Amino acid sequence: MAEAKQNKIFVLDTSVLLYDSDAVKNFQKNDIGIPITVLEEIDTFKKGNDVINLHAREFSRYLDKISDKNMLQKWIPLNGNTHGKIRVLNDEDSEVDSSDIFGKKKNDHRILNSVLKLREETDRKVILVSKDINLRIKARALNIEAEDYETMRIKDIDHLYKGKTEIKYENSEFIDRLYEEGKLEPSEITDKKPTSNHFYILKNHSSSALGYYNPQKDLIEPVHRSTAYGVTPRNAEQTFALQAIMNPNNLLVTITGAAGTGKTLLALAGALEQRRNFQQIYLARPIVPLSNNDIGFLPGDITAKIDPYMQPLWDNLSFIKNQFPETSKKYQNVEKMLETDKLRIVPLAYIRGRSLSNIIFIVDEAQNLTPHEIKTIITRAGENTKIIFTGDIYQIDTPYLDTQSNGLSFLVDRMHDNDLYAHINLEKGERSELANLASKLL
Repeated sequence: MAEAKQNKIFVLDTSVLLYDSDAVKNFQKNDIGIPITVLEEIDTFKKGNDVINLHAREFSRYLDKISDKNMLQKWIPLNGNTHGKIRVLNDEDSEVDSSDIFGKKKNDHRILNSVLKLREETDRKVILVSKDINLRIKARALNIEAEDYETMRIKDIDHLYKGKTEIKYENSEFIDRLYEEGKLEPSEITDKKPTSNHFYILKNHSSSALGYYNPQKDLIEPVHRSTAYGVTPRNAEQTFALQAIMNPNNLLVTITGAAGTGKTLLALAGALEQRRNFQQIYLARPIVPLSNNDIGFLPGDITAKIDPYMQPLWDNLSFIKNQFPETSKKYQNVEKMLETDKLRIVPLAYIRGRSLSNIIFIVDEAQNLTPHEIKTIITRAGENTKIIFTGDIYQIDTPYLDTQSNGLSFLVDRMHDNDLYAHINLEKGERSELANLASKLL
């Protein structure tokens, strides 16, 4: 009995189960409460092709598999002795009715009432877990302990891997040797073993050099500024980004940075430069404002419906094309690729379930994806596939995601120091002087 009292009871909100259908398995030996209102909400999400619909179906199947009679009264073991137990909670009136305090009979208030009722029935610690900030605030107003779902969440976003290091020297010895010999031993610039594909800016008073750690050769090699399909990097970070994209050993690349730093443009230019090595180039981005139902209310076919959300990709493609005369071979190549489906701009929903072989796949605005969505995309990669994720982890438009829980941050945190992976964070805006001024002062 003493051990049972030590275990906590975590009550999970709908937002947690739609974010991670396996969430009930991540609380060690503590018990899990699922308000009946949450089951009703999960049921409304079961139809559709988005990841939240997948999670709704997966959780429903799991609960059906382990369920037993009287789940409203009985605690059902989750997995023998390795996990706690689970129970469905009703929303009978407790001594305090949240609807009397907040007004309206909303589902959120019914969930709060389930927590209040459970707390009256037990002397154990009861904690509401939700990714809904407002629900957590309301819970605390009722003196209910509430917290975010911490699994798949980055603990220290301020120290998230940036992909580069700047080293300053009093003389130019190492800089000169990197240029002359085309290599440096890692021990000559760092005491630790470098992170795979990590970038270096070597500086002294009068000169500088760019390099990266090649894990295949265990050497620091120079990074030269190159042009990809008419696009030339304007700063060191952009040079690193293009090198990462063009390096055939980097099958997975992430580029982060604020708007205007050139993430998407570099990814697209680098992909076009390598077009002969792949059968197709896919450009995709999540359609954040619209659910599957919403998209149906727009006029036109699917292309007309998604085009407004793909416009930033079209803008970057137009910028690259318009650097060349319409009669030039490079301009005509892009037009031909679009006509023959060698270059496709598609919503992410059309990628799920496919095996992606012999393609470069660019995913823009990846910060609006969950860790599970990122994993789903990467696990679709077949032979000769390169995947590039771009995004700004501080500009998130998806409910229940933030800088620490979005898929792009999670990917950078988990994947760095892998030989197949390269990352760079772009800091300097290159869109225009006016855009830079607005970013700085407004």
